[in-house]
Amino acid sequence: MHGVKLLEQRATAQGFDRQAEDRVRISDMNGWTALGIPVTKAIG
Repeated sequence: MHGVKLLEQRATAQGFDRQAEDRVRISDMNGWTALGIPVTKAIG
């Protein structure tokens, strides 16, 4: 998570095209992270 925050902070210091690329990468990383989070359901 810390790396993602650093990536977002770095994106603000770059040109608009580069920011768009970084935001797409961040979105992809968040999607893959969401796939690895277990879903807990109550039984009963």
